[in-house]
Amino acid sequence: MDLSIVISVYNEEESLRELTTWISEALKNESLKYEVIFVDDGSTDNSWDIIEELTKFNPAIKGISFRRNYGKSAALYCGFEAAEGEVVITMDADLQDSPEELPALIKMIREDGFDLVSGWKKKRYDGKLTKNLPSKLYNFTARKVTGIKLHDMNCGLKAYRNIVVKNIEVYGEMHRYIPYLAKNAGFYKIGEKIVKHQPRKFGKSKFGMNRFVNGFLDLLSLWFLSKFGKKPMHFFGLIGSLMFLIGALTSLYLIVQKIVYQSQGLKYRAVTDQPLFYIALVALIIGMQLFLSGFIAELISRNSSERNSYKIRKRV
Repeated sequence: MDLSIVISVYNEEESLRELTTWISEALKNESLKYEVIFVDDGSTDNSWDIIEELTKFNPAIKGISFRRNYGKSAALYCGFEAAEGEVVITMDADLQDSPEELPALIKMIREDGFDLVSGWKKKRYDGKLTKNLPSKLYNFTARKVTGIKLHDMNCGLKAYRNIVVKNIEVYGEMHRYIPYLAKNAGFYKIGEKIVKHQPRKFGKSKFGMNRFVNGFLDLLSLWFLSKFGKKPMHFFGLIGSLMFLIGALTSLYLIVQKIVYQSQGLKYRAVTDQPLFYIALVALIIGMQLFLSGFIAELISRNSSERNSYKIRKRV
């Protein structure tokens, strides 16, 4: 199998037939054996009925149906699991991703040596301030945190080597950060291609403004797990030790100050009458809690079945 196209579907009954025809037209001059995997993410319209109908007339069409809506990450995970193609391409079902980009994306993977190529919708047709400005801020933050220089991290149109999708786990809402997941799995040849962004033809966007808040929190989670997932004590233990040390030194300073003033007959304040003492006490308590959190997290990590799970490139 040369190519697998994985498409997450949620209430897209109007666009599925047109999208299938468009894909066939875009690939008709390519000597490729391909499959199109529609993953119906618990649609409440007739999307699944149409997918079943399409599979009867086109053997390249395959379908997976969820009993309820689990989200795009779950759909991509199952699509990746089923994908058999040497090259795997993801795209949205709403006709905003153009299948005409497929040949160029395949070439970048096969001939140019990229592990992953992400689309960049440089000219967009959903030019609302509430979408574009947060999207620019989100992508700027993602570039700084991940170190991956992509203009549109969340673009649904992406191409991968098969080995990439088989070595990453997409869950929660982590589909936004598949390039970062790939980088953490040891795939560093990540490229970008400017792609056409089509005006929305049917329905409306399935994502609201909360995706930016959730996306930022997911980014922090991914960054923390990639840095300290297998060594949590290095994070919690370090910060906890520093806070405990600051609290201990501050308390010691206040006690020594009182003793010195008292021995010289100078006027002094009781240690417990000083606000600084309570700040030091809080630092001591928080420092100890953070250190213990790191210790417990380290115990959990050492007993995890994934503690020695490594991505092996090859053996000789």
